[in-house]
Amino acid sequence: MPLPDGSRTFCPECGAPLAFDPPGGRPRPYCRSCGFVRYLNPAVGVAVVLRDAVGRVLLGRRATGEYAGLWCIPCGYVEWDEHVRDAARREFEEETGLEVDLGAVVAVHSNFHNPRQHTVGIWFEGAVTGGTLHPMDGELTELAYFPAGAPPPLAFPTDAVVLADIAAGRA
Repeated sequence: MPLPDGSRTFCPECGAPLAFDPPGGRPRPYCRSCGFVRYLNPAVGVAVVLRDAVGRVLLGRRATGEYAGLWCIPCGYVEWDEHVRDAARREFEEETGLEVDLGAVVAVHSNFHNPRQHTVGIWFEGAVTGGTLHPMDGELTELAYFPAGAPPPLAFPTDAVVLADIAAGRA
């Protein structure tokens, strides 16, 4: 039987079946033979909030997958050995063609919209330092600025929360 993250129910350390009734605490798959515990931790995502001269926010239309055609704040995942700020700059440039300096953290939220992948997102303020605005890596089909209070249909519920906070002056 697979776990929510798609992994199997056998211990990756010794091959014994995993149990689901650990003593005390939150139930997690664990191995009675060697003591291995299978933690299902969230992935970390990063996004850059870039505003134009009149305060509109840059959004990208997603090209593929279940969210194709919907819009999002340009975002991506932090790699294993990467600092979150470096990941945010890298992902933003890969998706938009723009190089940015990062400012303050705009928001941090847990994302529960995809039951197969719990993520924690960190949204940073961005300021352009170079590059040319255009979709680069095939993940987005177009880029455009929108008022935070009037975005197009969004891919991710937490982007809606972030944009609402920006529109209300809370971020």
